[in-house]
Amino acid sequence: MAATRLELNLMRLLSRCEALAAERRDPEEWRLEKYVAALEDMLRELKKQSSKPAPELLNEYSRKVDFLKGLLEAEKLSSSMEKALANQFLAPGRTPTTAKERTPATKTVHLQTKARCTGQMRSELLGTVCSALLLLCCCFTDCPGCLTSDEKQSAVELDAVLQHHQDVQEKLAEEMLSLARSLKNNTLAAQNVIKQDNQTLSHSLRMADQSFEKLKDESDRLEQHAKKSVDWLLWIMLIVVCFIFISMILFIRIFPKLK
Repeated sequence: MAATRLELNLMRLLSRCEALAAERRDPEEWRLEKYVAALEDMLRELKKQSSKPAPELLNEYSRKVDFLKGLLEAEKLSSSMEKALANQFLAPGRTPTTAKERTPATKTVHLQTKARCTGQMRSELLGTVCSALLLLCCCFTDCPGCLTSDEKQSAVELDAVLQHHQDVQEKLAEEMLSLARSLKNNTLAAQNVIKQDNQTLSHSLRMADQSFEKLKDESDRLEQHAKKSVDWLLWIMLIVVCFIFISMILFIRIFPKLK
């Protein structure tokens, strides 16, 4: 089925957004966010059309739009570690948007963003480690007055960064523990349901076997009863025939033929 005009415009705008996402942008850049909002509106309209594309293609469009939206939300985060974690959960597109692409542009953007966030996080960690080493040197030299205001501020920032990382790790651990408990509860509930279904099925099979045995016994009794009824009817018919025959002979003997 040929692509509609709305689908073609969606593909062009999606390709433009992927190209903008691959570039290094200023923090005040607003075009990509507006383009992604327009993509959402166009995708919503495309799903309402009667001549809409195949469900697989619509899912791919939604996947790419959600990736771009998640990428913009991740860029608004303040910490590079939060950006790296947010990028880990992004799902890029699986197929190229245009025929000129060999690999999906969203996948390339995802790799570039991941590498950029990793580099920023490494730089922050290196700066933090250097500040910590300087602080330790001053402490071991018993020179509390040798710390400048910048170094004191770096020490405070180090404590804040370490506390933030610890809070993030504790939050992730709590979420994983909650997910594990939820998974355990769901597994136990499913196990109980399956156990009850097995008991119900076993009871139904026993009832079916009992019903089959009773039906077999009743069939045998009915067959025997039918045989007995046939035997009695046959004897009655023979007796009637004999009686009629004897009556005819007597009638002939008693009333001879008139001449």
